[in-house]
Amino acid sequence: MATSNSNRRLVPEAKEALDKFKYEVASEVGVNLKNGYNGDISAKEAGRIGGNMVKKMIQQAESQMK
Repeated sequence: MATSNSNRRLVPEAKEALDKFKYEVASEVGVNLKNGYNGDISAKEAGRIGGNMVKKMIQQAESQMK
């Protein structure tokens, strides 16, 4: 069975912008991310970051559809 990595970026050139966005959202929700390893944050905190990133991206896409 072939394995696939769902975490691969569709646009590799967007890596830096996505990382910056991640740190901005983390700061907004009160999660202290540091450069490098962040395995000490809880799954709840990581979920808050990811969830808010998705929410903001959806809002941006919706506003561009107007």
